[in-house]
Amino acid sequence: MSLTTDPPRGKTAEAPPADDYAQLKVVPVRHPWRWAAIVATAVLVAQFAHGLATNSGWEWEVFAEFFTADVVLKAVWTTLQLTFYGTALGFALGIVLAFMRLSQSRFLRTVAFGYIWAFRSIPLIVQLLFWFNLAYLYKELQFGIPFGPGFFSFDTMGLVGAMSAAVLGLALHQAAYAAEIVRAGVLAVDSGQLEAAAALGIPRLRQIRRIVLPQAMRSILPNAANEVISLFKGTSIVSVMAIGELFYQVQVIYGRNGRVVPLLMVATAWYILLTSALSVLQHYVERHFAKGATR
Repeated sequence: MSLTTDPPRGKTAEAPPADDYAQLKVVPVRHPWRWAAIVATAVLVAQFAHGLATNSGWEWEVFAEFFTADVVLKAVWTTLQLTFYGTALGFALGIVLAFMRLSQSRFLRTVAFGYIWAFRSIPLIVQLLFWFNLAYLYKELQFGIPFGPGFFSFDTMGLVGAMSAAVLGLALHQAAYAAEIVRAGVLAVDSGQLEAAAALGIPRLRQIRRIVLPQAMRSILPNAANEVISLFKGTSIVSVMAIGELFYQVQVIYGRNGRVVPLLMVATAWYILLTSALSVLQHYVERHFAKGATR
């Protein structure tokens, strides 16, 4: 039994009239709270800018005097050197540690894990002070037969100075974090790529250099850039070793003239300026390695 009704004899069924979409009134979605948040943010920013411009406590004339002073520029250069050497040595060692952790050798995995565990557990300032006081712990180093006579030795007093201790401490500390960043990036690459490369007879080292690392860099770069920026700002911790980096030098200046706030703004402005430059560099490097990938 059918539930449909047939049209009367002699008449045909008419199609329902199509909707006339041109006659519909289109009303945009309203976001009142979004506009309220925009207005509140704009008011707060305007108030903050007004305070910077009108509050005499900022002492902008003192800021302008010391922002490009020779002693400050020299301190900025020292900060950049610490960042560059710490990053280069740290990531070079970190790459080795990452592949040691990915190795099939249990011995290599254990050594890499032990290193990463130790240097992530000890605070950076403690590591720096240990390296700075190496001569106190070991007055001389000998090379020879283990637990036997030494063939030659040298004094450690002049071996590790303040600058070299800072670079060594920063690099060894950075390597522990860089190793995990690189390892995570390598693990993000599909294992089928290596299987296909091995089937084609491509050597293992070339697989890593030409197939794995270019793809892993897409995952490595954002985290690596964060580590570099953190290291750049973290160089201020070496002020405990009386190294003339930016923050230490600013402390020395305001300790003499008492202008604390404008001198802190000098350091802040340089940190913001150089961090912004690193962020721009990160953008272009990421765009280079993202070629051919869906972003």
